[in-house]
Formats: sequence, structure tokens, C-alpha cells
Amino acid sequence: MGAHLIRYLATAVLSGTVALFCVAGLASASEPVRQISPDDFEAILSEQQGNIVILNLWATWCAPCLVEIPDLLKVEADLKDHDVTLIGVSVDEPVFSTDHITRMRDKRFPDFLTYARDNRDTDYLVTVVDPAWNEVVPTTYIIDRAGAVHTRIQGKKSLEEFKAAVLAAIE
Repeated sequence: MGAHLIRYLATAVLSGTVALFCVAGLASASEPVRQISPDDFEAILSEQQGNIVILNLWATWCAPCLVEIPDLLKVEADLKDHDVTLIGVSVDEPVFSTDHITRMRDKRFPDFLTYARDNRDTDYLVTVVDPAWNEVVPTTYIIDRAGAVHTRIQGKKSLEEFKAAVLAAIE
């Protein structure tokens, strides 16, 4: 590592910049799934203000979840020009390593940006967007440009239903 990079990192660490960047930064779908706290989740969503966010709560053991994720990826791709971003949050038990979530994601939907909860209490993370969430998966939230939940969709829906919900939030 070059001396200038070491000095920059030391300065950034002292100022808290690196910690904020690493915790709050939107990950890449090609990175391993990382566990997040409610504070991390709030920061990730805050960074998306100005965009329409499709937030999908899913699990590796949930068959309807695995069927709908390709549709959500298609909606994101079709509406990319409208600043639409898909973010997944796996509600799989955090006592297991995120390796199994990453393997499943990489095998079936390598472009699906997803995070995992870091606490055994499922509501602990989801209350950031929905304090009344009833632990049904899949649940998809369409979040408007101001960061407010526009629509909550529970259960597997069609590509057309998802697209209509996102278009309603864009208008």
C-alpha cells in the first residue's frame, strides 16, 4: 500500500469517513451478502432518497420469494430510466453464516442486491420501514422519492402488478 493511501485511510478513519462509507454505502450485487443493523438500513435507504426503491423481504427457504425475485429484477431493469432501485433483505436466521444466502443469490439471481438482518428478532430490522409488519414473506415495499412507503405488497404477485405499483409511485 502506498504511503499516500495509508495517510488518507488513517485520516479518514480518524474522521469516521471510512466507517460511514463501509456501513452505509450501497453494496454491489456481486459482493457477498452483508448483515446490517437498523442504523445501517436507515443509512442505506436514506442514500436512496430521490429514487424509487423496491424493497423486497425474502428468505432462501421461501418458494414464492424465489419465484418473484426475477420479476422484481425485470421491473428494476425496465424502469431504470426512472431511477428505480431494487434492494433485497433476507430474513433468514442470522445465526447461520450469510454464505448460504450469498450462494443462493449468486446461483439464481446474481444481479440481486441483497442484505441480511443481523439480529434474531425479525421485526428489529423491518421496523425501519414498517412497524406493523406481520412477518409475511415475501413482502415488497415501494418506497417513494421522499423515502416514505408508498405501497406494501404481501405474497407473490405478477410482474404486471409489481410494475403497476412502481409506476404509481413514479407518477
